[in-house]
Amino acid sequence: QVQPVESGGGLVQPGGSLRLSCAASGSMLRFNAMGWYRQAPGKQRESVAVITNGGHINYADFVEDRFTIIRDHALNTLFLHMSGLKPEDTAVYYCSLCMVSCYWGQGTQVTVSS
Repeated sequence: QVQPVESGGGLVQPGGSLRLSCAASGSMLRFNAMGWYRQAPGKQRESVAVITNGGHINYADFVEDRFTIIRDHALNTLFLHMSGLKPEDTAVYYCSLCMVSCYWGQGTQVTVSS
């Protein structure tokens, strides 16, 4: 059973940083793709950053070099390092781990506000 568990969200001021974590049960080598998505109130869920098992990374245009997705196989954890946060980054952030199917975590709230 795959159940990603996200953590690391919180309240941060504009310009601040956060590190999100997604813990996977067992080896991450099973997954063809791993990614971070977000959903703001009243909006559709959107992709933030995706990394494939081959190491190819795709970032959404709005990331603008502010975020970095990292997979740590030793810890079986997927990270999203976020810096230069803006109020428009406020959303629930979800981790997705995909094999034949994709498995979603419960989400972690990120709020950027002064």
